[in-house]
Amino acid sequence: MSSISFPNDSMASRNSDVHQDQYYSPSFDNSSFQMNPHSSHPPRTPRTSIIASSSHTYGGSIYETKEEVEEKVDVEDMEIDDEEDKTKDAEKRISREEVWREMSLSSNGRDKAFKLIQYSIRVGLLFHFSLTSSRLLRRPTRPPWEVSIVKRLESTASGLSFTRKLLLLFNWLHPLTAIMAQQTVPFSSEQSTEKAKKVQKPFLHTVLYAPPPVLLELVHAAADDFATWSRLGLLGKKFGERAARFSDWCWLLATLVGLVENGVERQMIDGLQAEVANRLYTESMTGATAKSKPKTSKLDAKELSRLRKQDYWLQVTRAKLLMDLIFVSYEVFNLQRGKETVKAFTGLTAAILSSAKLFDRHKSTLLKTILSSS
Repeated sequence: MSSISFPNDSMASRNSDVHQDQYYSPSFDNSSFQMNPHSSHPPRTPRTSIIASSSHTYGGSIYETKEEVEEKVDVEDMEIDDEEDKTKDAEKRISREEVWREMSLSSNGRDKAFKLIQYSIRVGLLFHFSLTSSRLLRRPTRPPWEVSIVKRLESTASGLSFTRKLLLLFNWLHPLTAIMAQQTVPFSSEQSTEKAKKVQKPFLHTVLYAPPPVLLELVHAAADDFATWSRLGLLGKKFGERAARFSDWCWLLATLVGLVENGVERQMIDGLQAEVANRLYTESMTGATAKSKPKTSKLDAKELSRLRKQDYWLQVTRAKLLMDLIFVSYEVFNLQRGKETVKAFTGLTAAILSSAKLFDRHKSTLLKTILSSS
């Protein structure tokens, strides 16, 4: 059977050869795989690599700048690490005896030490009375040496209470100096220092415009001093009882004000903690990139630990204020049910918490002294 030839047959064969040479070059056929040349959808022409064809050669300046940035970051990190190491070494050098020595130099520290001893004795006497009144240890008469020891312990607790009141005399000077400091404040910042020294507010005006917590502290300390002078015999007994009663009411109000201020401070600290924690979380999610700042992350971590420590001591202060509130409520409202037991345990708890706060404060002062001297 004869075949039919077309006039454009030779041209089509040439075009197909050209297409085959275009899509299936020897460089592509020598690859790891081959495509079917009779496929209805032949692959596209593979493009030459831009990186391979690029004739641009990068100099060493790029790598030098990156190394310089890394070196700068490392130096900053080393400075922060050195500060942390110095702080830890300084904390190890501070002993408990040194802190208690610094505490004993102040009247407030001696007051806390005597308060711990006083209420420890009262709690111990409560346990003693509860055991001796039980069925197992109940006796018609107690040994003379036991009665003598109990009387001496009761006298010691009472004497420590009076000694603490003497140590707290003239505490009204602190709020008074704070009020007097506001008396010399100039009315306008444009005035010169010489005119500002001459212009002073009247004392009564300064007292009336003083912050209520400071004014309450002044009145409380003054009433407490009057009650102490009465116990010493310098003032009348009835006047001393009224002053003690008024001092208890001031203590109650000051405790309530302290609880409100503590709540406000804790809200502020919680907000700052959340802000710093969000920054740290964002930095940790982005990862270690060229734009990341290790120094900022370490500073945020340090700030977060400081805020957590501050919040911890605010919680300690809140617990101490609650113990004071329970204690003074028994005095002000003349509650009788479980009076001695509640007052002994709340007094001891408040003594432990306040002593821990003062201990940490003196330890921080010693730490700053050591770091500044080194």
